[in-house]
Amino acid sequence: MTFSFRALLWLFSAACVYAAPGVFHPGEAWPDDRGRHIQAHGGGIIRVGDTYYWFGEDRGQDNPRELRHVGCYSSTNLAQWTYRNQVLKLANPEGFGRGWVLERPKVFYNAKTKKYVMYMHIDGALPGDGHGYKFARVGVAVCDTIDGNYQYLKSFRPLDHESRDIGQFVDDDGTAYLIFEDRPFGFRIARLSDDYLTVEKEICFIPEHMEGGAIVHYDGLYYLLGSKLTGWSANPNKYATAKSLSGPWSEFQDVAPPETNTYGSQSTMLLKITGTKTTSVIFMGDIWKPHTQWDSRYLWMPLEIGGGKMTLPKPREWTLDVATGEAKISP
Repeated sequence: MTFSFRALLWLFSAACVYAAPGVFHPGEAWPDDRGRHIQAHGGGIIRVGDTYYWFGEDRGQDNPRELRHVGCYSSTNLAQWTYRNQVLKLANPEGFGRGWVLERPKVFYNAKTKKYVMYMHIDGALPGDGHGYKFARVGVAVCDTIDGNYQYLKSFRPLDHESRDIGQFVDDDGTAYLIFEDRPFGFRIARLSDDYLTVEKEICFIPEHMEGGAIVHYDGLYYLLGSKLTGWSANPNKYATAKSLSGPWSEFQDVAPPETNTYGSQSTMLLKITGTKTTSVIFMGDIWKPHTQWDSRYLWMPLEIGGGKMTLPKPREWTLDVATGEAKISP
């Protein structure tokens, strides 16, 4: 009986820890369970059960230069993260020169094949060309487990279009989409195939020169957010709304005062948290440090959203209760 009582007490304590709201400090160093700054830049998040998994570019100083890495972390409250694995350690897959890139990895779970499928921006110089983002493809890797070692399969141009910065979106009905920047034309939203290994159909083309695409479906409207094409430099991110992914989309508006350049960040994902009391939408952004990329920071803030309006508040400490969905910003 004594053992059972202690076990129950431990379970109750663990539940209380889980239920405790996570505390966020936008722009500050964000340590994982090892005390190291999280390496998940340009990332995305998926949820499995009560656990969230964050994937992103691992730009750690100690990584071998000839490889590109994707980091994976897990959390139950979105504030405290446990390091899981460098799920991808990729050698030059297409014979690029030294400056080839792997950017913005996003992972989907395919219930039909029971595979985890990672999309990423793969780029570099074309043969005979000294530099530049000319390859403009998506890469695909798969794994049987969410935090295992992913196997790189291929790269391709989705529907024969150029693709640079990518975003992911899974609608409320479970349909998976890829958002990609097709320079010099604009944004494209496309549905993935049944096995998620390719892009099946274009849903919408938006003739805006933007990247860092992110979508959320909230209260009957789709909100599409993106960044202008200014490289590492921050700019005023803008959003539009539509009743359908196929459009028509509204005029783009600033998500934050334009003079703040989105508070120095660039969009990477809009994360919807549906709880027992309310639904919150979290802006996930990167504060890039091009000369010390391993120290690039993260700006996560709950958005003011509804009725076709979306506003990113000035960054400051805030809390999130993932069970209730309540986000509270400090005064």
